[in-house]
Amino acid sequence: MKPSKHNKQARRDNKRKKLGQQPGAVVFTGERKVEEVKIHYLEFNESTFNEQEVDNRSITSFHAPIPEYTQWYDVRGMHDTELIEEFGKVFNIHPLALEDIADTTQRPKLDEYPNGIMISLRALHFDQETRKMSYEQVAIYLGDAFLVSFQESETDLFADIRQRVREEKGRVRKKGADYLAYALMDVVTDRYYLVIDEVEIAIEQIEAAILKDADRELKGQIHDLKQEMLLARRSIAPLREVVGGFDRLSNNMVTDDTLVYLRDLRDHVVQVTDLVETYRDMLNSLHDLYLSELSFRMNNVMQVLTIISTIFIPLGFFTGLYGMNFEYIPELSWPNGYFYLLSIMGVMVLGMLWYFQRKKWF
Repeated sequence: MKPSKHNKQARRDNKRKKLGQQPGAVVFTGERKVEEVKIHYLEFNESTFNEQEVDNRSITSFHAPIPEYTQWYDVRGMHDTELIEEFGKVFNIHPLALEDIADTTQRPKLDEYPNGIMISLRALHFDQETRKMSYEQVAIYLGDAFLVSFQESETDLFADIRQRVREEKGRVRKKGADYLAYALMDVVTDRYYLVIDEVEIAIEQIEAAILKDADRELKGQIHDLKQEMLLARRSIAPLREVVGGFDRLSNNMVTDDTLVYLRDLRDHVVQVTDLVETYRDMLNSLHDLYLSELSFRMNNVMQVLTIISTIFIPLGFFTGLYGMNFEYIPELSWPNGYFYLLSIMGVMVLGMLWYFQRKKWF
């Protein structure tokens, strides 16, 4: 769901805290979404596996990088700036990277530092009932034989990756931290497809509702969904540049073997971006369809009113003619004149209806 006005104001206040701060200052700019920060630690290679789960209150120390193993710290919750700074000290993470981790409004991007690679991206969520889209900031810092990932909410985006590591499925156990970083980015990208599928269902429902009855509420729904797709575009489009940036890195933390998978991931990002643009065009078409349906309904109403008017104009002529107050109107003296007039008027109505139907005017 979209943040409330109170939450938006809180986020603006947090942004103001950064004003005047020195570069590299770790200031949390988002909305606190978890009460307790959870830390999931995995240490593994092809033959060994170790797992531990703690929180920011019970953790006492961090495992220093070990070249023989891939170490992965997955942190859910970004508001504990002291914990982020502690990660920076243990793993020698650049202060600017720490600043980006705590900034939940960060645009998806890729930054290279002497001791690691910083990746910022957004995971999207779509509520089918409210048709509202929200995003969750995800930060990944890739170092030599270790990786630290940060998720904004307690929803575990990477549970499937951990399960694959436990069960020795796939290539994660056989590869290094660079492949793990690719796998995490791939999970976020796969979620985009799920979000797009949900948006497609919403578009189909709105289209069916328009064809059934184009009421005013549908116009607002189309507008709101267009705004949600704009949020999706801002979250997804920059990721193409992020994934493509791996080919331009100067360090050797990403192997050529992993680059092959990253290039495939870039193709997926391009495809999702194209889908977003396609559905934005479909929403524009839905708006045109909505206006066309309104125009069609108005034309039908005008057509009925025109036919009714056409029928009653000649009838009004006869009633007006014989309703005049002249003393000598020959027909008024006819014994059955009233019935003659009604018969003539009835024949005229039936004749006009037959003619209108023959012309397919109704």
